[in-house]
Amino acid sequence: MKTFYLTTAIDYVNGSPHLGHAYEKVLADVIARFRRLMGDQVFFLTGVDEHGQKVQQSARARGIPPQQFCDEVTPEFRALCAKLNISNDDFIRTTEDRHKTVVCALLQKLFDQGEIYQAEYRGFYSTRQEQFLQDKDRHPDGSWPELYGEVTEITETNYFFKLRAYQEWLIAHLKEHDDFIFPRYRQKQVLEFLAEPLNDLCISRPRERLEWGIPLPFDDQYVTYVWFDALVNYYSAVADRPGVWPADLHVIGKDILVPPHAVYWPIMLKALGLAPPRTLLAHGWWSVNGAKMSKSTGNFVDPIGFADQYGVDALRYFLIREMSVGQDSDFSSAQFLVRYNSELANNLGNLVNRVLNMTNRFAGGVVPAADTAGEWELGLGALWAATRDEVIALHEAFQFHLALERVIAFVTATNAYIEKRAPWKLGKSAEPADQALLRTSLATMAEALRLGVGLLAAVMPGTTEKIYGVLGHQPGPVWREELVWGTRLTGHKVAESAILFPKPETKK
Repeated sequence: MKTFYLTTAIDYVNGSPHLGHAYEKVLADVIARFRRLMGDQVFFLTGVDEHGQKVQQSARARGIPPQQFCDEVTPEFRALCAKLNISNDDFIRTTEDRHKTVVCALLQKLFDQGEIYQAEYRGFYSTRQEQFLQDKDRHPDGSWPELYGEVTEITETNYFFKLRAYQEWLIAHLKEHDDFIFPRYRQKQVLEFLAEPLNDLCISRPRERLEWGIPLPFDDQYVTYVWFDALVNYYSAVADRPGVWPADLHVIGKDILVPPHAVYWPIMLKALGLAPPRTLLAHGWWSVNGAKMSKSTGNFVDPIGFADQYGVDALRYFLIREMSVGQDSDFSSAQFLVRYNSELANNLGNLVNRVLNMTNRFAGGVVPAADTAGEWELGLGALWAATRDEVIALHEAFQFHLALERVIAFVTATNAYIEKRAPWKLGKSAEPADQALLRTSLATMAEALRLGVGLLAAVMPGTTEKIYGVLGHQPGPVWREELVWGTRLTGHKVAESAILFPKPETKK
């Protein structure tokens, strides 16, 4: 069976992780966990990009070697993954020998094939983006976009990859595979980019200007251009793993879709005789409190600190609930607290404690045996069947925010069912019919909670495990079988209470 191979962009280590890094990792993790739940064998890769001019400059500014600089910053990205419960199978660093070996082998192959040549370049260069620019990259008034930072005019000899020779192939590939990029309107943007002739790609930097990089195997006076190094990580991490390549899904930010991932990478693979990735998922950007994230102005979110304050799963939930994949979204503490209180604490958390409290109060803490088939008449069972099928379909379409909306609607309906059945009233009655209905109500409440929580497993794995635990439930190996309405909890001893989403402490 082909492994479902999932990757994220590798993070540049010139700064500490921020909210955007956290979202991308959580998004990819939700996809990875969902595919595993669906029975796929998954290999999930993330990592860091450690070469380039900006790292070299930052290291020099501190008076330390670039490798030491990377060794100090990279643990922050590992810590982010650990804190956010990211289930990656591998974490690659571009300074590792396993990566550098593959980069050199691929470069040598392209050089031997005549795909790489040496020529003089005269033009403009952006240090911030570490790329050469053209006049078409300017604003209409002739100025350079802020994205590029300081732009200088240079003349130097470098090595070039014959990118232009594969332009028509890439256009044809995009037209033949209309699901190559998600969202699909991004695919149109790539085709618009390809409407203009491509320039061949400069893939080297002279060592006299940039030392911190992988030396070209055929000319050690040059190092590899950062994109020709970084993009290879997706392949180098699994080059020795049969049945993994090609990647099924690259999860990246929209800012690096064109040209790196949607143009450079598939063309590089084509020239090497390797299959391109099946799909690129380009997600949007987060603003904070309606403005661009900026550490210098204090308008930013520390994801680790936020997770420490409110809980890892609460942050994971908000990130996935608030952003429609592919679109931009805004992060504010006020909106977070609205979701936290209304959907998690007062809805899901409340349901958990109602189930535990009433099972302990009226059934000795043991889920009673009861025939819950009749409860479909109240609509809860039918709603469950529809919710389950819709949520799975929404996950497969990357519409996770809508999937969570449907799950919360089912939780709300379960709380409404409790209000209608009113077990606290039935428990006061000595009538056999009322006692039978009480047992049925308690069993239905517990079963609905077990099922609803199962649909949160990819987004809130820790919370799902805790709720299963307080219900005395050990899920079986087949997730889809766990989503069938039944009597799995009959006879299970439940906990007395559970505090899943404590009220946040207000700062005085």
